[in-house]
Amino acid sequence: MILRFLAVAGTMVITIGSVTKATAQFSPLPFLPTPSGSTNKVDDKMTSGWIYLDGRPLFTITASKTNFPERFQNIQQNLQDITHNYLQTSATELKVQNRTVKGLPTIFVNDQYLMTITYEDAGQVNPLTLANQISDGLQQHLQQAKQERQTKSLIQQGEIAAVGTLAMIIISWGVRRWQKHLRKNAADSIPSISTNIASITTLLNQQHQQHLQEVKTRLFQTAQAGIWGSGSLIILGLFPYTRALQIGILTIAQIPIKLTIVAVGTYVAVRFTYALIDHFTSTIVSGGALLTPETSERLQLRISTFSGVTKSITTIIFVGAGSLLALISLGIDIVPLLAGAGLVGVAISLASQNLIKDAINGFLIIFEDQYALGDMITVGTVGGLVEKLNLRMTQVRDSEGRLITIPNSEVKIVANLSSRWSRADLSIPVSYQADVDKALKLIEDVGLEMSQDPDWQNQILEKPNVLGVEHFSDRGVMIRVLIKTQPLKQWTVAREYRRRLKISLDAAGIYIPVPQQANWVTEF
Repeated sequence: MILRFLAVAGTMVITIGSVTKATAQFSPLPFLPTPSGSTNKVDDKMTSGWIYLDGRPLFTITASKTNFPERFQNIQQNLQDITHNYLQTSATELKVQNRTVKGLPTIFVNDQYLMTITYEDAGQVNPLTLANQISDGLQQHLQQAKQERQTKSLIQQGEIAAVGTLAMIIISWGVRRWQKHLRKNAADSIPSISTNIASITTLLNQQHQQHLQEVKTRLFQTAQAGIWGSGSLIILGLFPYTRALQIGILTIAQIPIKLTIVAVGTYVAVRFTYALIDHFTSTIVSGGALLTPETSERLQLRISTFSGVTKSITTIIFVGAGSLLALISLGIDIVPLLAGAGLVGVAISLASQNLIKDAINGFLIIFEDQYALGDMITVGTVGGLVEKLNLRMTQVRDSEGRLITIPNSEVKIVANLSSRWSRADLSIPVSYQADVDKALKLIEDVGLEMSQDPDWQNQILEKPNVLGVEHFSDRGVMIRVLIKTQPLKQWTVAREYRRRLKISLDAAGIYIPVPQQANWVTEF
């Protein structure tokens, strides 16, 4: 709907502005002038530009770069004097004549000299043919200029301006109401998920809706700017007294408008891509094709990592493309820049081999799912919770709160303590005087009871496995127990299991031994 309106508005601008003849010497888009009088380069020594009347380009002139400014100023001043004299008189008769002076056609308006047609102006056309075309255009535009200044015409144009202003207000109000309606519907559009992946899907849907809402907001803002901007320019173009102001605004705002369009387009493309990424990952998760009870938590970690890295890559791509488009809109030839950037890229790649290694290893870490955001890992002598992961480096937070940064190229051997599932490995010391079979049965019962507890059964994946007597030590008989848990839950489960086991052992009269030291004193 917005694009349709902008297309209609653009058509209105072109239709209203196109009042001159579509010849080789007349601009087909009078309301889209070039930034200055001297615009079109014929060759390295010649240049050409438009002559204007009431803000409308009439015809082009051509001269050498040295002579063009003076000739352009003289012809424009002559046309201004002729127009002023013609508008001040009450006579409606207008006489445009072509006379031959020194073998070249010369244009006179009401016996006032305007210009001489040169061979440079004519180019491949006969100078006399060009003079006739310009004379016909002058006849039409000067009469139109006088007619537009009549009271009746000004009243009609004022009525059109009033209707146009009212139309802008109504359309702007309608767009605003539509925006509020879509925003209200977006707040209730996230479906409720009752499965074990509800948190993942809900988060992804929320992010998807937020990005879409941001895209819609920027498009609505662009539509509002287009409504008021194009409408105001159209109204300025209705009156001969303000048409020059319209041309001036377009001339001054040409570059800022281009840069703004590129910036807004890049931002909207980035946010829309974010929404597509979130929608894609949400579809995969909610479909359940890749999900099992043991992989739900793992999938959540992978989705966070994949989504963040993909969004970073797309941002870099769109910002780079937007920068190139901005340079193109400024009239800068980007081919030499791209060639230079290629050479610079080769030089940087040779000087930054470690960065390339980081990027390659980072891609493999993410692709092979070696670890993800939220994993507990150990790399060499350091380890901790993964807080940030991209193609260049990994940041982990250790138990003392220190943030450790590891270049991805340095990740040779990594221990992931939370990949898909974890395990609590416990060694329970029992006194040598205790009944071992009774202790084994008690340890097994405590684990079974805890695994069936509603508060803990979601964190314990399998029934605790009592391996038996592991070895004898100075602390007593060591009994080993393994408990398979959800990722990162092994420490919480182990602490609770120890607490319950201590209470049960005390109640059964089985004591945990304390290392003792005996001193023997011998008399000789």
